[in-house]
Amino acid sequence: MSDAASHFTTEAQGEPAGTGRYVRVDDISPAEFVPGLGFRPVLGDRAMANFVSFEPGVAAPRHVHEEEQIVIVLDGEFTFDLDGDVRVMRKGDVAVVPSWVPHGAWTTDSTCLEVDVFSPPRRSLLALAGMAAEAEDAAGAAAGAPAADDA
Repeated sequence: MSDAASHFTTEAQGEPAGTGRYVRVDDISPAEFVPGLGFRPVLGDRAMANFVSFEPGVAAPRHVHEEEQIVIVLDGEFTFDLDGDVRVMRKGDVAVVPSWVPHGAWTTDSTCLEVDVFSPPRRSLLALAGMAAEAEDAAGAAAGAPAADDA
């Protein structure tokens, strides 16, 4: 089997974890830790994509967390500090942040739209967005338990 054929196989090697769904990011009300820093999380069973908008002059303070994070800039620019390696990131730039590595970001005169991909889903963001129950239901469903509203 060629590499492409094995990559695009339709033979299931297990049971589907659930049904897929579509999400329109603009329909998600942004949650904010900091004024001018909007978070629109989209939750999967074992990963999260968080659409983040920075207004000019806004900072996401330097911090650490257990979840692995991949940062993808979609539009605009911001300055990113990855454990002391500080760079201006623009559309198409990506940063990979391992667990517990200090990082932060800020804008000066511009806005920035970026996506953070977390694995596993970032717990503090779930709480902020009021998604903790949804995450627990997804985790239970993945383990074969009924969802909270099914019990």
